[in-house]
Amino acid sequence: MTKKIFTYTFLLGISILTICAVLIFAVRYSQSLNETYEALKVEAGYAAGGLRIGGREYLENLDNVNRITWLAGDGGVLYDSEYPELKNQKDYQEVAAALSEGEGKCIRRSDSGGVDTMYYAFLCEDGTVLRLSRPLSAIRRAFTAIFPLIWVFILLLIASGILSFRVARQILKPVNELNLDDPDPKDVYPELEPLVRRIQEQKTTIQEEAEQREQLRREFSANVSHELRTPLTSISGFAELMKNGMVPPEKMPEFAGDIYKEAQHLIGLVDDIMQLSRLDEEAGFPEKEAVDLYELSSKILDSLRNQADARKITLNLKGTHEEILAIRPVIYEMIFNLADNAIKYNRYGGTVTVEIKREDGKPSVLVSDTGIGIPQEDRERVFERFYRVDKSHSKEVGGTGLGLSIVKHGARLHDAKITLTSSTSRGTKVQITFPEEDSPAA
Repeated sequence: MTKKIFTYTFLLGISILTICAVLIFAVRYSQSLNETYEALKVEAGYAAGGLRIGGREYLENLDNVNRITWLAGDGGVLYDSEYPELKNQKDYQEVAAALSEGEGKCIRRSDSGGVDTMYYAFLCEDGTVLRLSRPLSAIRRAFTAIFPLIWVFILLLIASGILSFRVARQILKPVNELNLDDPDPKDVYPELEPLVRRIQEQKTTIQEEAEQREQLRREFSANVSHELRTPLTSISGFAELMKNGMVPPEKMPEFAGDIYKEAQHLIGLVDDIMQLSRLDEEAGFPEKEAVDLYELSSKILDSLRNQADARKITLNLKGTHEEILAIRPVIYEMIFNLADNAIKYNRYGGTVTVEIKREDGKPSVLVSDTGIGIPQEDRERVFERFYRVDKSHSKEVGGTGLGLSIVKHGARLHDAKITLTSSTSRGTKVQITFPEEDSPAA
């Protein structure tokens, strides 16, 4: 930033100095030309007076630094102080102007001398023309008298560079000294106050998010420890009883079954935790592919049919075949967990319906049940990890408490929207709506 401010300030200084120098040189050059014309005009007047009195002899004896030419009214050369053998001059601009208007002037290249020359022609009373000229190089040589200004210009450039650097550092000093840990809008320029306020707001937001993440981490660690300890304690207790011979032979299959059940619960819990970890990192998944939601839901309901039949729950699938571009294993887990919850938290003899449809051009999956429903105060938290509405009922139906968290993270991975509606004792509806661009037909 300092370099940029220095560069822009220095370039601005150079530009201003250059413009001023060009204007000064241009004005001075124009003044020199005008002063030279005026001098030639005055000298021409004196020479015309002398010519009227002394004739040609006056011109021949005149000691003048300027070239003098005396022309007849028809442009013929009567006298020239440097080039006696000149051709007729009537057609030259300054002579023609003098013959018609009384005087004429111009700057042109001299045919005889071959250099750029200033000319001034004056019409005398007898109808002849007196012309004085001076090489433009003489004006330029006189103009070099102001060349010392170039050194002044160079010194000004150096001073401009030093000042630009100091100004750049001074401008950025309040910014560099700004305390980002505790920024105060009063310590900076008014133009930077909105930025400082945004920094304060962002810092507050980051702190709140960090505190929230830390709280979630602690809750997750505590929940994981509790959830892992419960089946491990059961397994350890059963195994200890069997090791000490305290289990009758006829009870051994029952105890082995309990150990197997708790081990399966433990494996499911670890698998869900690993799945959540992958979803958090959004890594370790296969490429997206075309997934038929209707076909996939049909397979999921078939896998859950025995579990539903045990509680006389009817499984229904309706809707249309809708395809999306998605990660198949994640979509399978999402729909499976929703249908599994709908069965577990349903009433005996209830109904679970999975409907595949398209709303507003977007494919969606709607899972509805006739179960116990979710109280209003718990609906915002059911997608949190290990959160359970009714812990006693949850213990009866089993599960890891991570199903809806997997649904939430899977939806985020696919930019999908989750909508939950529920009525206590009347059932719950959860709809996942996928973006239109995720549809192969889009």
